[in-house]
Amino acid sequence: MAQEIRKNDVGLSSSSSSRRLWPSVLRWIPTSTDHIIASEKRLLSILKTPYVQEHVNIGSGPPGSKVRWFRSSSNKPRFINTVTFDSKDDSPTLVMVHGYGASQGFFFRNFDALASRFRVIAVDQLGWGGSSRPDFTCRSTEETEEWFIDSFEEWRKAQNLSKFILLGHSFGGYVAAKYALKHPEHVQHLILVGSAGFSSESDAKSEWFTKFRATWKGSVMNHLWESNFTPQKLVRGLGPWGPDIVRKYTSARFGTHSTGEVLTEEESRLLTDYVYHTLAAKASGELCLKYIFSFGAFTRSPLVRSASEWKVPTTFIYGFQDWMNYEGAQEARKHMKVPCEIIRVPKGGHFVFIDNPTGFHSSVFYACRRFLTPDPDNEPLPEGLTLA
Repeated sequence: MAQEIRKNDVGLSSSSSSRRLWPSVLRWIPTSTDHIIASEKRLLSILKTPYVQEHVNIGSGPPGSKVRWFRSSSNKPRFINTVTFDSKDDSPTLVMVHGYGASQGFFFRNFDALASRFRVIAVDQLGWGGSSRPDFTCRSTEETEEWFIDSFEEWRKAQNLSKFILLGHSFGGYVAAKYALKHPEHVQHLILVGSAGFSSESDAKSEWFTKFRATWKGSVMNHLWESNFTPQKLVRGLGPWGPDIVRKYTSARFGTHSTGEVLTEEESRLLTDYVYHTLAAKASGELCLKYIFSFGAFTRSPLVRSASEWKVPTTFIYGFQDWMNYEGAQEARKHMKVPCEIIRVPKGGHFVFIDNPTGFHSSVFYACRRFLTPDPDNEPLPEGLTLA
């Protein structure tokens, strides 16, 4: 069983302490910051590798900036929830960034295996999971990207990290790629897992979606999107019935309709509990959605436009059944001037690291072979994986 070595509860919200006065059963939304951290601890208790959990202070905004996180009226410091796993002293550092609607605990099936060869650090992005949740007041794609990129950079400085391998999943892949574009000197290798950010409304395949949006159903859904109606708002609106909706989702996605290795009963119970508390907490980072994507998950600032500017070797990882299309990565590769590989993993969907953890670990080790093996040029592609 993993042991939580240290916890530094800096900057917990005042609402958290006041809500503790009310039993969970008496709240319409039975959660709090404390509930998130407690559910994270329960989920990670099934691991074998010891870890440190801490709240890393990132200040109230980027140094020299006229805005705080982001145009907040508060001067209080914000923090990034971070877990760091034990490793050998000479192990390369792997930083893991979660996707939209998720948080670092989604990698619970991967930490033990990856920590055997890396110093693994996983973070909750600002406004997600157990991190601070400032009011989200960004009003443009540029401001929204800065919210995530600049807060991550302040976290890096606070952690005194100079060089690391950066892995991002889905929306976290988009953030990781944008960070590597702005701060390539700190990223040794970029790993994008089912990354968002490569599709735009100019894609040929968006034609059918344009037609759908012209219907009354499409018009209503587009209005909800532009109004920033998020799935999390539905979970909150259901109040005490929210946990049951989340339970049905996790049971279906990672059980009945799993594309790979089904969750055990204990894993499903712990993940459901964790997901509910991270979704039901105060809206913050989730409100980025409409500024990064238009309705249909088409990217407003597609990464392929800047592919020629990439300075960091990159590996893309996709599950065979991932709804994110790897063809976007193939298009980006045509313009990239750095080494780039695209690895496809069988029996895996968008959450390939949960669906097929063994295949995912093999793909990460292969992607990082120049940091892990003495003869990387002769390292064979692990069985079952394919290169696109």
